[in-house]
Amino acid sequence: MKKTNAMRILETCNILYETSSYEDDGDHILERGAAERMAGKLGVQPDCVFKTIVMQTDTKEICVFCQSAVCEINLKKARTAAGVKELIPVRPDELMSLTGYIRGGCSPIGMKRQYRTFIDSKALLYDKIYISAGIRGQQIILSPADLIKVVHAQVCDLILEKE
Repeated sequence: MKKTNAMRILETCNILYETSSYEDDGDHILERGAAERMAGKLGVQPDCVFKTIVMQTDTKEICVFCQSAVCEINLKKARTAAGVKELIPVRPDELMSLTGYIRGGCSPIGMKRQYRTFIDSKALLYDKIYISAGIRGQQIILSPADLIKVVHAQVCDLILEKE
């Protein structure tokens, strides 16, 4: 297993974590059910797998949102949490230059710069959550409190409620 920047940061901060790998097909097509398939490969509940969403505000600030991969982000809640008028997802071709990560391997830990980070409050329901280790096919397993601490995150409600 290749040690990633996110893992090195956790070790520097004396934060305990585990890792888990899954077979990555290389395509990483974002579609409904992708999180469930990945969770199935990992043998875990899909709700505890968290994705990283990088967005840009109307003032060009980059903000990072981390939420359960099976849920959709509520843009109104995200804008309110960030205190901004507009949020648009960063294009995949811009992701590497802004974060140092590629789509499908974007970790909230160890980006090129420390961006304001928001974590959905549902993370606190779990003892451990799964986040990208910074490469496709590799996940870091850690406590939500440790993730919040290491990225200086604000906890808020980000989930689009199902009707």
